[in-house]
Amino acid sequence: MIQTVKKRDGRIVGYNEEKIKAAIRKAMLQTEKGEDESLIHRISDRIGAQGKEQMSVEDIQDMVELELMKSPRKEVAKKYIAYRDQRSIARRAKTRDVFLDIIEAKNNDITRENANMNADSPAGMMMKFASETTKPFVDDYLLSPESREAVRNNYLHIHDKDYYPTKSLTCVQHPLDNILKYGFIAGHGESRPAKRIETASVIACISLETAQNEMHGGQAIPAFDFYMAPYVRSSFQEEVKYIEQMTGQDLHDLYNAPIEDYIKKTLDGLTGYERAKQHAINRTVGRVHQAMEAFIHNMNTIHSRGGNQVVFSSINYGTDTSAEGRCVIRELLESTYEGVGNGSTAIFPIQIWKKKRGVSYLPTDRNYDLYCLACKVTARRFFPNFVNLDATYNQHEKWNIDDPERYKYELATMGCRTRVFENRYGEKTSIGRGNISFSTINIVKLALECMPIEDKEARINAFFAKLDEVLNITAKQLHERYKFQATALAKQFQLVMSKLWNGADVLNENDTIASVINQGTLGIGFIGLAECLIALVGKHHGESEEAQQLGLRIVTYMRDQVLKFCEKYQHNYSVLATPAEGLAGKFTKRDRKKFGIVAGVTDKDYYTNSNHVPVYYHCSPRHKAEIEAPYHELTRGGHIFYVEIDGDATHNPEAIMQIVDLMDEYDIGYGSVNHNRNRCMHCGYEDASENLTVCPKCGSTDIDTLQRITGYLVGTTDRWNSGKLAELKDRVVHK
Repeated sequence: MIQTVKKRDGRIVGYNEEKIKAAIRKAMLQTEKGEDESLIHRISDRIGAQGKEQMSVEDIQDMVELELMKSPRKEVAKKYIAYRDQRSIARRAKTRDVFLDIIEAKNNDITRENANMNADSPAGMMMKFASETTKPFVDDYLLSPESREAVRNNYLHIHDKDYYPTKSLTCVQHPLDNILKYGFIAGHGESRPAKRIETASVIACISLETAQNEMHGGQAIPAFDFYMAPYVRSSFQEEVKYIEQMTGQDLHDLYNAPIEDYIKKTLDGLTGYERAKQHAINRTVGRVHQAMEAFIHNMNTIHSRGGNQVVFSSINYGTDTSAEGRCVIRELLESTYEGVGNGSTAIFPIQIWKKKRGVSYLPTDRNYDLYCLACKVTARRFFPNFVNLDATYNQHEKWNIDDPERYKYELATMGCRTRVFENRYGEKTSIGRGNISFSTINIVKLALECMPIEDKEARINAFFAKLDEVLNITAKQLHERYKFQATALAKQFQLVMSKLWNGADVLNENDTIASVINQGTLGIGFIGLAECLIALVGKHHGESEEAQQLGLRIVTYMRDQVLKFCEKYQHNYSVLATPAEGLAGKFTKRDRKKFGIVAGVTDKDYYTNSNHVPVYYHCSPRHKAEIEAPYHELTRGGHIFYVEIDGDATHNPEAIMQIVDLMDEYDIGYGSVNHNRNRCMHCGYEDASENLTVCPKCGSTDIDTLQRITGYLVGTTDRWNSGKLAELKDRVVHK
């Protein structure tokens, strides 16, 4: 006798014979003879009695078909079969519509979910086909009922859900020295150790590109200058040996001769040893420049990431004070300033300058000249961004300026804002670690549900009760995903789990990765703090001290709960100021459908990113810094502070320095600067003039504005989804 039924989504429900009767009755009513109530009862009774204790919906429907075929009413069986087919088609209709949008290269929020992926290309289409069919599978078979309900009810978003079945991790900071010194084997390829700067540059690209195909998030190099520096000296030695061959001189004393700086200078007036040394330096600088130029070019042209997309790459640098490290930094910045192709701004890698007092920040610091150059480059090319190593929560007790490997104790960030530093299960470092996975809570919906409560204190208390519930669901969901990821075998990630991830070098190919992935972090994110506060107290944190104090209370509560989750589940949980791209509009659309248009909350096509002051709010950079800075210490999974400046910043690097000064003054962890930059989509010409409509170089009217979307650049706003385009339109200058 049938007791329970397993539905198509995996849920188990009680058996209800009335559903069988209703389906047979509908089929009968489509025939000339109409319904036969006695036959309906006989068939339903027979199925209920003969069936197994638990059956699937499909198996029960097969029994109905069989009973109808055995009955005198075979025409009813045909109608019932047709009815089943129609229902099956209806269930697939949404997938069909999504597929047609992809096939027809329609510009909508599904095909423009990721602004740096070309979903119109064949590879991009395949990526979207896979993505849109995988997500429902995850919902139905891999999520717990409470996680599934939280997602369905718009409380929770699971990032990179389409990658969930692959067991891949999000991102990693590459210990590039391991690969440069010893080489690596990944898939069908093999790389020997590097001997010169050109090879080191290429291997850095290969490392990032190979790992990208093993992970679903970004790839980063935490100390690009330190890792490249040894190959500047080896290249210099090659040049000295070349001069020896050409001149017959014995110059072996030059191989390890002290060099204050690798600066190109004229050879006029130089003779003998000094002439040979400067000649070797000049040739070395040229090679380093070409190597850096090639690195940037490769990271913007090689589509190794699924979906016709270049690697989502980041590099950190700025604290190597050696002559060789300084040479790498200088030539990297010079190459970035020059641009790629026809002089276009390089979209990747995201470049991140490590600001550090005693190293580069003050005029007396060794790398201050390079810091000034970095600000000049940012004023034209948006990059580098700036990570503040002097922020109280970004410091490491082991850091020592005299330590040649001090980079191991420096925070490095990646992507839009991902931060990995503290570690309960190993060394406190960014190197060889990354985010495992992250999910984001819709705190705006929680606030909207509490709006009808008239008493403010009761309203806020109700909000915290709801927040607590969803936080617990999110922590459990991440733990469940972690356990699933931990069952992956090392051989599934041939580079990441051999040369990159901390501790993975001891794994055999058939070992699971369970013993090492806890080095990474699990992020609990949030977006829409501004809208949440408007729903709760009528104003956002940029315009009200009361709202600011409530905002800090909310995020502090999240941080405190996350610390408890660390103990409960034994993971490195952290709070993430989510860099919402597709999600910014996705949450909003569903909330507006349920709650209607709520002024200041659902009346736009997007929610404000994380804890930012709304993009439409007019305020000074200083006020923005005062409001957003306290959240950085609380959101150790990642955060960013950005400022929109007016006009042409190309000749105003001092404006960039002023923003970095604000970061230093207010203990801000990571920041960037946005400014106007026009780009001709036909020839690549760029300038910063206002209201450019015709390219002065080629005459094209296809002019786009280069913009930062969530922390990284996008080459064309044509690939932005509707929510982010609406946000872009609302952005105002901070002055």
